[in-house]
Amino acid sequence: MFSKEDHRGKRIAKAFPKFILIAVMVAGIGLNVGFANEIEKENLATVYHIYSNEQYIGKISDKEKIEQLKEQKLAKVADQFEDLQLTITELSVIPEKVFQAGTEDEVVLHTLQEKMTVEAEAVGILVDGEPALYVKDMETYRNVIRDLKLQTVTEKELNEFEQHQASKEPLPPLKENETRVADIVMSGEIDAKEGHTAPDDVLDVKEAVQLLNKGTLENKKYVVQTGDVLGKIAAAHNMTTKQLLDLNPGYKLDSVLQLGDELNVTKLEPFVEVEAHFESKRTESIPFKTIKEQDKTLLKGEKKVTQKGVNGEKVVTELIRKQNGEIVGRSLQEETVIEEPTDKVLVVGTKVIASRGTGSFVWPAVGGYISSHMGTRWGRMHQGIDIARPSNRTIKASDNGVVTAAGPSGAYGNRIIISHKNGYETLYAHLSSIDVSVGQTVAQGVKIGVMGSTGRSTGIHLHFEVLKNGENINPMSVLK
Repeated sequence: MFSKEDHRGKRIAKAFPKFILIAVMVAGIGLNVGFANEIEKENLATVYHIYSNEQYIGKISDKEKIEQLKEQKLAKVADQFEDLQLTITELSVIPEKVFQAGTEDEVVLHTLQEKMTVEAEAVGILVDGEPALYVKDMETYRNVIRDLKLQTVTEKELNEFEQHQASKEPLPPLKENETRVADIVMSGEIDAKEGHTAPDDVLDVKEAVQLLNKGTLENKKYVVQTGDVLGKIAAAHNMTTKQLLDLNPGYKLDSVLQLGDELNVTKLEPFVEVEAHFESKRTESIPFKTIKEQDKTLLKGEKKVTQKGVNGEKVVTELIRKQNGEIVGRSLQEETVIEEPTDKVLVVGTKVIASRGTGSFVWPAVGGYISSHMGTRWGRMHQGIDIARPSNRTIKASDNGVVTAAGPSGAYGNRIIISHKNGYETLYAHLSSIDVSVGQTVAQGVKIGVMGSTGRSTGIHLHFEVLKNGENINPMSVLK
């Protein structure tokens, strides 16, 4: 009799050969699959898909060809822009394993040759967040900002201002007659941002400052036509004549325009303007006032200073605004009077005198004697009398009248002629100085000049003539 265990062993023994067979078959299949994969790997090729700015260009078999193309592209412009860091437009290269390559290298490389551009690493200058231009690097950017400021302030002023800012200490009180920069402000917010641009767009310091000042690098030209004048040309281009002249330094307001002349008519619209604020403290004089007072006892036309005017003094502190070195505004901050001015008091005569003579003539000098009478002298007629050795040298009007001549006159030297409005005239010659002017009305006995020896004279004396209806008469016939 077989036990249950014997029967189970027989079943296992019968099944075991089948198990071995299945295992061997499975193992054989695995070997065949691995062998097939190795064969596939040997038949696969790598291609590279090229994208430029997210646009698919094509696939290529050798990415080294792209690197060679980049090097060729850079080599063409390297000498022209040797001081710039140059790069090529960013490309996306994605590899893929394929059974058949199917690439078009020449077509793809030709397309890339056209689409690939050279760019320069640069620093963009932003105005109010918008890119205005590009410069080489941050050092150039800082120099541009500095040169913009130096259009309005001097280098010394800018250095002192930057030193104060760096110290973060408050500015000391202003000294008398001192002017300093309190602030430098831009009309727009200026910033810098690193980026890339075409090499031709990278500007040097001078070009960048010019562009920020003008708003454009291109000058629009106007050719002068028949009948053109500066004002007409300026108006036609919506600018003032001064603005037109500023754009054309070779011309002035009175310049004559020639047909065919070319004028720059680019209206300036700066990207940014620099304004400097100056604090100024200085001492100024306060001009005195002149107060006029009337005096009835003085003849009309006579003036007398009874109090001398003296200027006062004050200390003025003000804020001065400048653009491009020109003052565009100023405001008073403080004013302290050190000394009040003293008014000048001028007394003006109001007494009116008659311009018509009395017909009675007084001695025209202060004392003295007649050193030469009227008559023939030295072979010619002496038309008046000479008065010498007076008590003082004051010369007086012999009668009321109006001065008709006052000044030098040949042999007479300094001479005065008075018309007495009654047919009489008197002449006073050889004066050292004259105290009246033509048209002035003088009263009998008032001072009109000082005795001297001008003209043809042998010594200090007064030559005095009297004329009646244009003819000389002997002065002694009418003198009191």
